[in-house]
Amino acid sequence: MNSRINIATAMMNGLDDTAFDPQHWQRLNAFANVLNRQPLTTFDDDRAVDMLNQADVLLGHWGCPMLTAEVLELAPQLKMFAYAAGTVKWQVTDAVWQRDILVTSAAAANAIPVAEYTLAMILLANKGALAFRERQRNPAVHTRFPQSIGNYRQRVGIIGASFVGRAVIELLRQHAFDVVVYDPYLSSTDAEKIGVTETDNLLELCASCNVVSLHAPDVEATRGMLQAGHFAAMRDGATFINTARPALIDQDALASELSDGRISAVLDVSEPEPLPADHPLLGLPNVFVTPHIAGSIGNELGRMADLAIDEIERFASGMPALHQITQRDLDRIA
Repeated sequence: MNSRINIATAMMNGLDDTAFDPQHWQRLNAFANVLNRQPLTTFDDDRAVDMLNQADVLLGHWGCPMLTAEVLELAPQLKMFAYAAGTVKWQVTDAVWQRDILVTSAAAANAIPVAEYTLAMILLANKGALAFRERQRNPAVHTRFPQSIGNYRQRVGIIGASFVGRAVIELLRQHAFDVVVYDPYLSSTDAEKIGVTETDNLLELCASCNVVSLHAPDVEATRGMLQAGHFAAMRDGATFINTARPALIDQDALASELSDGRISAVLDVSEPEPLPADHPLLGLPNVFVTPHIAGSIGNELGRMADLAIDEIERFASGMPALHQITQRDLDRIA
């Protein structure tokens, strides 16, 4: 594109200052016209009608309203939706694909802090750090240690070779782990390329690993994929990590298996979220619960903004997107 493009922004109030810093806006202003530095939070008022009518690109983030057919009628020249966060499932509709609007997501950037969190928890779990801490606080607690304490040649199971799953696998390459992956979309050839063992037996993965980490997307095919039998099959002292979505597991079955301290869990997601103060999972010494912090928070939001702006800059220069989302992707991504 030879002329400067027009960018409208849509997100929750405050994100324009917390997710984007002055350097981000300077980058955009260098090659585009930012129509509204104060983001749209609705598409139903006169200001939104004016912004959408001029926009070539919509820069969205959390809180961006849904792009329905009626909204797109207000945006006759819109050619790109650049989402500076993870999943776009709550924003895009069939009308977006029918208009052939380019959609990009910062999911790959958001995967990085989730992978870092996961690696940290894998290392701590294998070291027995969480169990040692609880034993020091109360020697009577029923928390089992890993069958083999330490991180040398431990077997780690990854469920889902998603953006996050692959980022975790890459970080694990720095350590002497035996990594096995369950993902119906991962071929043996691809598994070999990323240096893991591929399996189509989820139960066997759960039974053979010291740590099992869940990174599958929340789609119809994956909901409830981990049931009581999977948790019962886990080794004594093994740890289950969930940084994905609570709908993928039978949480009650997991809580039951955790109740005697035989296995441990690290849960960054839960149902409901956050858990009420009297929830059984919060009182178990072998369960480490965090309030959905594995993904981008604080200064990590800047990484997602960088990716979104990179994609807009490529679009303005006539270059192909690096992180495009297509309609057929929706059935297999978070």
